Amino acid sequence: MIDLYYWTTPNGHKITIFLEEAGLPYQIHPVNISKGDQFKPAFLAIAPNNRIPAIVDQAPADGGAPIPLFESGAILQYLAEKTGRFLPADVRGRAEVSQWLFWQMGGLGPMAGQNHHFSGYAPERIPYAIERYVKETNRLYGVLNKRLADREFVAGDYSIADMAAYPWIVPHAKQGQDLNDFPHLKRWFDAIAARPATQRAYALADRVNTAPSIGDEASRRILFGQTAQNVR
Repeated sequence: MIDLYYWTTPNGHKITIFLEEAGLPYQIHPVNISKGDQFKPAFLAIAPNNRIPAIVDQAPADGGAPIPLFESGAILQYLAEKTGRFLPADVRGRAEVSQWLFWQMGGLGPMAGQNHHFSGYAPERIPYAIERYVKETNRLYGVLNKRLADREFVAGDYSIADMAAYPWIVPHAKQGQDLNDFPHLKRWFDAIAARPATQRAYALADRVNTAPSIGDEASRRILFGQTAQNVR
């Protein structure tokens, strides 16, 4: 059994997509980040960076004590190794998947996240910031589109690299992007959206988060006013 500490963000969706694809049994523990659940001591003991997702593997491969993990990329890699799925065993295939997983972790996710913030959540519109992150998101879409020009998925077979990137493309309209400008990416996006596991993961998100409240001032202070004091 995997205990999944989760909220309905792109990083959270990565893990539910994997778990649904792999058929691993899991139990969701909602962490409402707009209400400050991420600062509760029990969650911080698992995820010291006070960010979702996090997991606890109650039955690790070594038969020892439960293993807690935070950081979505590390979780995907761990689960892929645990199940022997969605991460090639050979050196070259593994390297292909790993570099695109880290591309998402270091590029697409952070840049699209800043795009979301300045375009939708910042208390004042800062044209330079909006333009900077919309353009960088556009560049990254272009990188992914070019990569997909001659292959079905990002690194050969469907893998954790695809699961990592897809949820960050879902809000493309919010990011100021038109998928019709990126035909190879759009073909890939539509193929992943059609997968039954993806559909189950997103249907689950709709049940977990029935009343998003990110727009109110109290939620903004929780989400965007954090300092070291919050994790002490």
